[in-house]
Amino acid sequence: MPYKNPEDTKKYRDENKEREKKRQAEYRKSGKYKKTTTISGWKYKGLVADDYDAIYERYINTHECDCCNKPIVQRKASKVMDHCHKTGKFRNILCHDCNILRYHFDNNYKAYLRMMTM
Repeated sequence: MPYKNPEDTKKYRDENKEREKKRQAEYRKSGKYKKTTTISGWKYKGLVADDYDAIYERYINTHECDCCNKPIVQRKASKVMDHCHKTGKFRNILCHDCNILRYHFDNNYKAYLRMMTM
């Protein structure tokens, strides 16, 4: 496909437009597409990990919160990748509620101490 002449490149693309569109549609349905877009989203949001593939497999196979051990309901944004916002290091896979609590405890240590004394 890489032609030196721009006109040849344009001609090739015009002739193969439908084939390329079909190939892209099949790719978007594949598990590889979902995996790469999910991991890219984590990286964009600041998640730092040594092995993203292993974390992805753990994420897919996790059905309970690592903190409260309750089943994670399959809703949008119910399963959360918990990470430190200072270092970006991955910590756990949590439910939305536990992630919010952890965020508040990380940012407000006095609130954490109050909760522990109750």
